Amino acid sequence: MKTCIIGASGYSGRELVCLLLDHPYATLERVTSRSLEGKKVEDCIPKLRGKDCALCFTNPRIEELCKDENVELFFLALPHGTAAEFAIPLLEAGKKVIDLSADFRLNSPERYEEFYGQTHPAPEWLEKASYGLPELHELSWEISPLIASPGCYPTSILVPLAILLQEKIVKKEGIVANSMSGISGAGRNATEKLLYCERNESAGPYGLPKHRHLSEIEEQLSLLQDGSSEDVVISFHPHLAPMSRGICTTISVPAQGDLDRTKVIDCWGKTFGKRPFVNLLPEGEFPDVAHVVGTNRIDLSVQADQRTGRYVLCSAEDNLIKGAGGQAIQSMNVCQGYEESAGLL
Repeated sequence: MKTCIIGASGYSGRELVCLLLDHPYATLERVTSRSLEGKKVEDCIPKLRGKDCALCFTNPRIEELCKDENVELFFLALPHGTAAEFAIPLLEAGKKVIDLSADFRLNSPERYEEFYGQTHPAPEWLEKASYGLPELHELSWEISPLIASPGCYPTSILVPLAILLQEKIVKKEGIVANSMSGISGAGRNATEKLLYCERNESAGPYGLPKHRHLSEIEEQLSLLQDGSSEDVVISFHPHLAPMSRGICTTISVPAQGDLDRTKVIDCWGKTFGKRPFVNLLPEGEFPDVAHVVGTNRIDLSVQADQRTGRYVLCSAEDNLIKGAGGQAIQSMNVCQGYEESAGLL
């Protein structure tokens, strides 16, 4: 598979570059960035020095990209709104696209406008796109040439929670999710709130009560409920934590019926037992960001709180890999028929 990354100057884009250069079945043909145009990739991403990478950043001129017969699949590591401007012409030119932005994650243009504050640029493509969470969705190029790769927070919540709702092990009312994210989740930009002195030894909530990712979390939880017409509504509380990368999420959810930890473990095992990137921890162990950083893995644990009648679900992932670039490559692997873990740890 011959690939191109559009917008590779940010954290997720840089991770994609590193992963694709080491992929056994994919080649990275082009890397674009307006701000880095003409510069060698290995000079801008020093960890690649010695990798014999001869690529230079080029300007992402959409007409040239559409006509490039040497590229089959485009990864878009662009801001929302901008990604659609590239995705639609590329799709119309017969290319395949995996979009890491939020532009195609939602089915509803009204919900997109509500949470992102602008009219969707290509609403006709919303229902055509595949939501690309491989553990929960069927993915293939035959279903759609456009895959919307999930956000980092939604991945940390949907993987442990969605199947339990679907199997009616937990109730859909009264769900509370608290997440802590590394600073890289805010993007690679120079703003006062992201300065070292502002973030070091400091943690706090933000984006309350309607963080943008809440839109896709609730929509996906609702869509994955068989035979239910009622929307799932949750309380989601994101926090910035003083770490570079990673997401740790704790979900408190009321039990449906008897409170029994083994029901959750059995359900997870049945669903994720053959999936390479979901790791179920033994009783008494909890997910830790330090254990998943640098991998495409998500670690899960569950506790049954008899005092409150609730399950406490915990997850940890690397927001730049399982929450972004690694998951996008995992989707590519599935669609191409490669081993799902190819090129990933």
